[in-house]
Amino acid sequence: MTGKLTIERFFRSLKEECVGQHHFEGFEDARQMITRWMRWYNEERPHQALRYRSARQFRQEQHSQVA
Repeated sequence: MTGKLTIERFFRSLKEECVGQHHFEGFEDARQMITRWMRWYNEERPHQALRYRSARQFRQEQHSQVA
């Protein structure tokens, strides 16, 4: 069940934080903007589940604990 909730939360964030905030000039414009947003979401955006750290910060911390 967690996976379903996670993907639903992702799509809600995509809709609210990206698609709903932009007027796209066409498909290519939308594709580029959504691709940039997804990169930001996956690398820079703080996530509640990661104690408000970005995925990049979380991975760096995990890596430093292993090393």
